[in-house]
Amino acid sequence: MSLPPDELLPLHRSLLLPRLIEEKMLLLLRQGKLTKWFSGIGQEAIAVGVTSALEPDDWILPMHRNLGVFTTRGLDVPRLFRQLLGRDGGFTKGRDRTFHFGHLESRVVGMISHLGAMLPVADGLALAARLRGEKRVAVAFTGDGATSEGDFHEAVNLAAVWKLPVLFVVENNQYGLSTPVAEQYACRDLADRGPGYGIPGWIVDGNDVLAVHTAVASAVERARRGDGPTLLEFKTFRMRGHEEASGTAYVPKDLVAEWAKKDPVARFEAHLEKRGLLTPDAAAEVRGELRRQIDAWVDDALAAPEPDSSAESELADVYAPALAVLPGPERTPDAPELRYLDAIRDGLREALRTDPGVLLLGQDIAEYGGVFKATEGLAAEFGKERVRNTPLIESGAVGAALGLALDGFRPMLEMQFGDFITCGFNQVVNNLAKTHYRWGAGVPVVLRVPVGGGGGAGPFHSQNVEAWFGHVAGLKVVAPATPADAKGLLLSAFADGNPVLYLEHKLLYRSARGPVPEGRYGVPIGQARLARAGSDATLVTYGVGVSWALEAAAVLAAEGHEIEVLDLRTLQPWDRDAVMASVRRTGRALVLHEAPLTGGFGAELAASIGREAFQWLDAPVERLGGLDTPVPFSKALEEIFMPRARLLPALRALLAF
Repeated sequence: MSLPPDELLPLHRSLLLPRLIEEKMLLLLRQGKLTKWFSGIGQEAIAVGVTSALEPDDWILPMHRNLGVFTTRGLDVPRLFRQLLGRDGGFTKGRDRTFHFGHLESRVVGMISHLGAMLPVADGLALAARLRGEKRVAVAFTGDGATSEGDFHEAVNLAAVWKLPVLFVVENNQYGLSTPVAEQYACRDLADRGPGYGIPGWIVDGNDVLAVHTAVASAVERARRGDGPTLLEFKTFRMRGHEEASGTAYVPKDLVAEWAKKDPVARFEAHLEKRGLLTPDAAAEVRGELRRQIDAWVDDALAAPEPDSSAESELADVYAPALAVLPGPERTPDAPELRYLDAIRDGLREALRTDPGVLLLGQDIAEYGGVFKATEGLAAEFGKERVRNTPLIESGAVGAALGLALDGFRPMLEMQFGDFITCGFNQVVNNLAKTHYRWGAGVPVVLRVPVGGGGGAGPFHSQNVEAWFGHVAGLKVVAPATPADAKGLLLSAFADGNPVLYLEHKLLYRSARGPVPEGRYGVPIGQARLARAGSDATLVTYGVGVSWALEAAAVLAAEGHEIEVLDLRTLQPWDRDAVMASVRRTGRALVLHEAPLTGGFGAELAASIGREAFQWLDAPVERLGGLDTPVPFSKALEEIFMPRARLLPALRALLAF
């Protein structure tokens, strides 16, 4: 797979460009015109060799030392300089730095700071290609240090199990910041891990651009044949600090000198000279030409203004526009009565039936139907390509869902229990939630999350997680309380165009019943529901709390008090107008949720009501939640934890104030 002579000089130019850009950036850093730089000097052969061996529509997921990916792939370099220098016109509007961005038109998806996080995203991109019958591959970069991260294991294992066309590129530059590889892993070579996952692991000289190109071309060929992923370990060396401020004092000087002799640019130029394709004068001429061009790009970027925005503009870019606006439900007297669980399944079936881009992922969701049977029968109806079991992973599955979404699919991922979403927390809050705000890509991912106690399941299968995620800009969070809303909010989540956490309370699965309209309809995200009208106090709640609230309101109605029950349905963004309008009418407010009181989502509601409806209040805003303990296993203890039994006394005290 050697390159023909007419491709060698362009490859030299591609190899030289990132080196000269880096030299310029280091100069700007010393001049105080740049605040931070992660140098890839000495590693250019990997980024350039990998990218040059790919087709333009293959996906690349680079890291912070892979400038050569962006320049070789042909991104708009003047715009790239504006990005690197934090000026107006960059790829992130000043919202993120260096290479923390993607460009879907160029099939490039950049990193986040949490190393290893983009590896499972490559799985999703590769799966998208395979589902469409395309021969496209995805190439994910990582360093030696990040191979210790859980995302590395989950991503490689998932790609191996599904035989996905992914290349996992490990740049082994001998150090993770200051920690040498001898203190990072015990195996002799990282490539040795490949056979452990059932895939090939190859060792390649990462400072030889032709060796890199040849190895990648071979791995790409086997991926396109359908033979699955390859783990490529490129041996190289980081010639400068992790970032410039950290320096290299911890690196033995003889080691630096040894690797300096293997400089990839000098080696390739020597190879070209030996073949009579390049002279020192010609090399100097190319350098001069590129430096002049780089100076012009830098001057243009430095002349550009700082990014300018407003609070309104920043808030407007947190969420992507909706993919579709669904019609409201048709209220017909003969609508079938369904359980909450059946309504969820009906919503999933409707989404699969009407949109070929919808995929369902999760543990045991195919033939088994999920631990709560929400997906029962769907694999038989729509096939295992669209209703697919994942290995026992959370972070890797969320990352794969992100990759699918970036390439036009609308994945749904079922968390087996809401408690387990903690294992995918970083992917949810830092990858899914921030992508659109950072660089404009829509991320239509639905995360179904069974939550809540009451079943005697103990501390790790009973938690409510809304307060963890209600604070995360970029996520939407819904919590339906009725079967009709369960279906309508689920279909709206698929149509929304943003990551949506869909919280389904396990107690409601088989206890809540009600009429559910047939067909495809939506319940608007962000719109509360008046569950019961009243005049004496407002009870704001959601999920299972709605049934408790209606139960208490019925008791108090017999005592002559009318409690208004407002079902939020959506927690992020929540319906401020409906809440404030209700409190203005009643003059009193109590906020109820099952989760522990301290730091609960009710604190946000109570604080907002206290500020925005203060002049209409006849009593302090009250909050009621679970005890500030983990959810206990014993049913007797769980009843003590739950706020349900304390609701009536709390309402009576509020009315008596």
